[in-house]
Amino acid sequence: MGSLISALALIAACVFLFGCDRQGRPIEEFGLDKLERGVSTEGDVRNVMGKPDTVRDEEDGSRTLEYPRGPEGVRTWFFSIDRSGKLKDFRQVLTEENFARIKPGLSKEEVRRMLGRPRSVVQFKLKNEEVWDWRYQSWEGARFFNVHFDMTSGKVTGTSSSDAVMN
Repeated sequence: MGSLISALALIAACVFLFGCDRQGRPIEEFGLDKLERGVSTEGDVRNVMGKPDTVRDEEDGSRTLEYPRGPEGVRTWFFSIDRSGKLKDFRQVLTEENFARIKPGLSKEEVRRMLGRPRSVVQFKLKNEEVWDWRYQSWEGARFFNVHFDMTSGKVTGTSSSDAVMN
């Protein structure tokens, strides 16, 4: 009984002091706890998250709303809205698992659909290379994930990451 009371006290402290959800997990984005998959509408998502940066109409009639939180933020949210206008799913896409899916040969559009709008785009004309980057949070702290494209073909040639050193 004592451990149950301790656990409940910890969850209550987390909710009130640190901003956690009902299960005691830290809230990654305030307002997400107001949204429910299969119940909330696209309007509900827009009320919580604001105007999306990008709206993609998918071939199956669904829509994807994109919310990058950069340039200094470390999250990009994708919200999937089914063809009836209900929230199907949402996820934060700037993750190590998602970065591992970026492989040589992918197009710029494929990368954009996987990671959202990049924080910056820099061209290195002498190397015939364009580099897109996203700021994200790893267990080591804030970092940049970089995708390198061949400027002629527009295809991924490789990826890299680096510490996000702030001046």
